[in-house]
Amino acid sequence: MSKNLSIIVSGCTQGIGLSICQYFAQKGYNVAGYARNKTKLANMQQEMSMAFPNQQFYFAACDARSKIEIQTFVTNAISTLQSINLVVNNAGTFLPGNIQDEADGQLEQLIETNLYSAYYLTRALLPHLKTQTTAHIFNMCSIASVQAYPNGGSYSISKFALLGLNKQLRLELTDTHVKVTAILPGATYTPSWSNSGMPPERFIPAEDIAKLIWEVSCLSPSTNVEEILVRPIKGDI
Repeated sequence: MSKNLSIIVSGCTQGIGLSICQYFAQKGYNVAGYARNKTKLANMQQEMSMAFPNQQFYFAACDARSKIEIQTFVTNAISTLQSINLVVNNAGTFLPGNIQDEADGQLEQLIETNLYSAYYLTRALLPHLKTQTTAHIFNMCSIASVQAYPNGGSYSISKFALLGLNKQLRLELTDTHVKVTAILPGATYTPSWSNSGMPPERFIPAEDIAKLIWEVSCLSPSTNVEEILVRPIKGDI
């Protein structure tokens, strides 16, 4: 793998985001990412720099809801890594509830975190991605993007909206070389499920999502996978 290929992952310090960073680093990519936990980010920077001394890494604290902070992160990431080829819009959060009685402001919080974050990062990176020989945008949607479910509330609304962003982005970039793919996982074993009382084998391993993204990113330039729906083998939880 060329040392010039680089990936940005939002929400990079745990779960799916962390697995993607680790997997692509092992494949020879330079890696940049952001999240909120400064300690975890510093540990990632140190551990990956030691494990892969010939690659570049840039991890920084960033509020996924802040347009200005994301724009600053992108500027610094491009300066450090020189070029960005892949971006994974993975930052997000889950809050259960029903539309009628969920906490006031919950819709705004989930839309800002699950939708605006992807919108801001994509807009900040698009001019750069269009200059690259190869470029791919992955949006981490959810089974909740296509199927309403009990206690889904505003979370499901935000994930439906993220899939809409993916579809619109794909349409707008059809005449360019920039690929766009939506990943729609069901229950994936991440820290948010660790206290569920259910065994890990009931879930999708986070590493499997990273492997899927890798395989899709390796397809020929003439092929664009638009959506991938992934569920636990025993069905939804």
